[in-house]
Amino acid sequence: MNALLSVHDLRVWIDTARGPLTIVDGVSFDIPAGRVFGLAGESGSGKTMTALALLGLLPAGGRTGGSAILDGRDLLTMRSAQRRRTRGREVAMVFQDPTSSLHPMLTIERQLTEHLRYQLGMSRKEADKRAAELLTEVRIPDPEAALRGYPHQFSGGMRQRIQIAIALACEPRLLVADEPTTALDVTVQAGILRLLHRLCQEKDLAVMLITHDLGVLSALADTVTVMYAGRVVESGPTVQVMARSRHPYTRGLVDSLPHPEAGDRALVPIAGDPAGPEDRPPGCAFHPRCRYMEPSCATTVPPLIRIDDGREMACPVDPLIASLVR
Repeated sequence: MNALLSVHDLRVWIDTARGPLTIVDGVSFDIPAGRVFGLAGESGSGKTMTALALLGLLPAGGRTGGSAILDGRDLLTMRSAQRRRTRGREVAMVFQDPTSSLHPMLTIERQLTEHLRYQLGMSRKEADKRAAELLTEVRIPDPEAALRGYPHQFSGGMRQRIQIAIALACEPRLLVADEPTTALDVTVQAGILRLLHRLCQEKDLAVMLITHDLGVLSALADTVTVMYAGRVVESGPTVQVMARSRHPYTRGLVDSLPHPEAGDRALVPIAGDPAGPEDRPPGCAFHPRCRYMEPSCATTVPPLIRIDDGREMACPVDPLIASLVR
């Protein structure tokens, strides 16, 4: 299947007083139109920085390498004016916290129509009509009244829907959703996931879903890439990765999830703490926390290789096999 976005060997550095700090280290993936691509991992794994690099929103001192090809154009090397035209119109982002990403002093109408008038050159009347249509699309009741409201007058789930409406205003082809269900209760979370799935199907929209919640990924994503310490450790179809995790880190994430049929069985946490960009160990960054560690893991960075069931894994040990012989 042809990719709408093809990212190859993406690298992100942040310049610091002690030199460049590697945040993302050689990440590659493809996202076809009409599909949901999941990017998973603990906090600090580089998920959000990957997304910010694609939109040119890195913090001061941020630099990129590699390529991110969208319709023959590299998002990483665009000039500022071209990138501003691309953001919103072709690639849009739903940020993690709608409370901080929506302006508290501006009405919903102002925040929706300003985007439409700047990017598409609509008149105020046209923009108002389109704004009401967008709120209807994301299932906001009484959209005309909602347009006159302010963010604090809406619940967390409604604010997230409004943020999705703003992102969809100019009909982008790729939507980047960064932890869109964080801090929402289970029923609201399910509603947001159903909304993203419906939009993906109806608009042939490609969605890049960033989350640490594997339960969310299993419900929505077609394919998933798992990151640890800025690198990809496992990727493939979501059903295979979730049902038969092959990398020790992915297996640890799955084993630490609560299961409705587990009864009183204790959860199995991953030992230790995630490696930060300032103190990543040599070799495989996960080896200090890995129960399957071999001597070579402390010195050699394992390459990402394709394995027999069509997925990719960066580890010399297969926990599915190792668990049978230990």
